[in-house]
Amino acid sequence: MHWPHRGLRRIGKGVNPTEPSAALVRHAFDLTAHEQHRLAAVIAASPDLDPGAVLAIEAEAHRMLYSDLDAEQRAIYRMLVDAGVLDA
Repeated sequence: MHWPHRGLRRIGKGVNPTEPSAALVRHAFDLTAHEQHRLAAVIAASPDLDPGAVLAIEAEAHRMLYSDLDAEQRAIYRMLVDAGVLDA
């Protein structure tokens, strides 16, 4: 039987479930250093990149995306913002 959850192992038959090694084990990887390296490479490859302009364009796209919502859509949007799913 395939166990679909990568990074976890399942308790099998004949394993004492009270032993710490019998519990599911979650693996975590910190990709912060990799992301910093990737971002530095992107910036180095784009000498004419204007971060301020990019942010302004993204803010305008966000405004356009969420403008002209009907009452129900605004209520759902507000609920998602309040839940932390979307940025306001």
